[in-house]
Amino acid sequence: MENSQKRATVYFDPALHRALRLKAAETDRSMSDLINEAVRLSLVEDAEDHLAFEERSGESDLSFETVVKELKRSGKI
Repeated sequence: MENSQKRATVYFDPALHRALRLKAAETDRSMSDLINEAVRLSLVEDAEDHLAFEERSGESDLSFETVVKELKRSGKI
């Protein structure tokens, strides 16, 4: 059976590495498992952002000036 996991070298800030090591020990999970989960969640968030961008791509652009004028007109600033 072939191992489908890939190996990578990752360099961590020493404080982050210590926190990751402690979290892995505290949760009885491997550092690799925690890192894989964090990357997976980050990629899911990116996919959601791209979807939202695509859904709003047909909307007209508003300039900063227009937004500020509207806020002043409505008494919000």
